[in-house]
Amino acid sequence: MISSLNEDDIRLAHRLADIAADVIRPFFRASFDIDVKADHSPVTRADRGAEQAMRALLEKERPEDGIFGEEMGVARPDAKRVWVLDPIDGTRAFIGGRASFGTLIALVEEGKPVLGIINQPIHKERWVGAKGYPTFFNGKAIQTRSCATLDQALLSTTAPWLFEKEGEARFDALRPHCRDTLLGGDCYNYGLLASGHGDLVVEQGLKFYDFAALVPIVEGAGGVMRDWQNRPLDKNSVGEVIAAGDPRLIKPTLSAMGL
Repeated sequence: MISSLNEDDIRLAHRLADIAADVIRPFFRASFDIDVKADHSPVTRADRGAEQAMRALLEKERPEDGIFGEEMGVARPDAKRVWVLDPIDGTRAFIGGRASFGTLIALVEEGKPVLGIINQPIHKERWVGAKGYPTFFNGKAIQTRSCATLDQALLSTTAPWLFEKEGEARFDALRPHCRDTLLGGDCYNYGLLASGHGDLVVEQGLKFYDFAALVPIVEGAGGVMRDWQNRPLDKNSVGEVIAAGDPRLIKPTLSAMGL
């Protein structure tokens, strides 16, 4: 696939992150209503407002592109280029006043992520990854760290109880092989991994809007993201995700999980 990604796309992604942040910040640690969706996950006015603002800008600037948002569904799903939006990845953390959530923005071409942003609007931290470019954190190029063996790896996941029963057992099998394990973090874990502050993130049950933006960020920093069958991630992936800062960790991780 020859990507049509260009500098205008990257500038537009920054604008999307900026307008989402402007919507989200006034709600942080404020009083607001919480609704529960059909999948039992929470949603707030901040989630919906941020996505609505991003969609409005895309409709104005890129009316031919598709949009796939967590809160408001799909527009033009058959377009060759689709913007994938998760206005607040980590809504539970946001509700709890923890600044470990982020806005995820991805541009996908023919089902494959080519551009991704993680924006943490409270700390004003932004990771940007794009096909053919290094990953940047607040304007500075970053690199994952070297970690060749599991016994030296710092493993992260948001919560083991979000796994299916068999998946949780596989995660529990992996954990003793690693140096240490951190819980919580949502998309923030992947940004920290890209910046060299972690080595592995393993999760299950993610939707495309949960991981599309992460792939260019991790891989542009020298890491790799795969599913649990060691395949690259795309729109057809089932949401079983491994992110490794050092690509040498993928095979021992799968082996330790019994895969």
